[in-house]
Amino acid sequence: MPKSIPSADGSRLSINTATLRVQWKLADIIAGCARRNIRMISPWRDQVAAMGLKEAARQIRESGLKLSGYCRGGMFPAIDGKARSAAMDDNKRAVDEALTLDAPCLVLVVGGLPRDGEGRIASKDLPGAREMVRDGIGDLLEYARPAGMPLAIEPLHPMYAADRACINTVAQANDLCDELGAGLGIAVDVYHVWWDPALKAQIERAGGYQGRLMAYHISDWLVPTTDLLNDRGLMGDGVIDLPLIRSWMDAAGYGGAHEVEIFSNHWWKRDPAEVLAMCIARHEMAS
Repeated sequence: MPKSIPSADGSRLSINTATLRVQWKLADIIAGCARRNIRMISPWRDQVAAMGLKEAARQIRESGLKLSGYCRGGMFPAIDGKARSAAMDDNKRAVDEALTLDAPCLVLVVGGLPRDGEGRIASKDLPGAREMVRDGIGDLLEYARPAGMPLAIEPLHPMYAADRACINTVAQANDLCDELGAGLGIAVDVYHVWWDPALKAQIERAGGYQGRLMAYHISDWLVPTTDLLNDRGLMGDGVIDLPLIRSWMDAAGYGGAHEVEIFSNHWWKRDPAEVLAMCIARHEMAS
C-alpha cells in the first residue's frame, strides 16, 4: 500500500448482504455483523421479503445497525408499455421499502436490452434501451424525490450491457445526473468500473456536486476470473488498486461507507464467521 494513503477507517465498513446470502439468512447476517461491531449493512430486497419488511426494519433498528444502501431498484427497459408500467410499480415499492428501512439511498441496476414475456432479449436497440432508462429514472424521481429517497445509479461493467445494465461508466451516470437533477446520484462499484481510464476524472466530476457520490462498493477482480458474476475476490486478492480508488473518492468529498459486496462461489462455501473476519481485516489492510 502506498505510504501516502492511510489504512481504511474501520467505522466506515459495511457488509452488503449478498456477501453471505448463501450461508446465512438476513437475521443471521444482522446478528453476525452486530456481534463483530460492524455498524452498517446493505440488504437485498429478496432477503428483506423473506423476513418480512417490518420485521427486518425492527431487527436492524434494535441491533443498532444502519443501512449504507438498499439493493435494488431499476430494470427499466421493457418491450411494451404494460411491462414498463409493471417495472415502475415495482420500483415504487422498492422506494417505499427503502423508506421503511431508513436507507440512505436506493441503488439502481438499470437494466439492459428489453425482454419479451418469456425473458428472451427482444431488441438490439441499445440506444433505445438507454432512453428507456433515462425516462424510467425520471419518472421514478417524481415519486422518490418528494418522499425524500435518493436514487443511486450503479454503472455495471460493459459485459452486462445486454442483460443487467446499459449504463456502464461513471461518465454515463454523471450525464444522467446532470440531466435529471436533484435526488439522483451514483453508486461506484470498483468491480464494475476499475478498468475505466476516465474513472478518476469522473469521480472528481461527481464530487463537484454535493451528495452525488452516494455509495462505494468494494471487492476485487481475480485473474483468472472463472465466473464473471460469481467469482469476485476479497479485497487484496486481485488486481484492483483499491487504496488508490479510495483516495480518489475521499478527495472528491465522499464520506460514506465502504460496502463490501462479494458475489463468490468460493466465499459462499466458507464459514460465514470467517468471511466476516476476513472482510474486517482486508478492509483495513487492502482497501
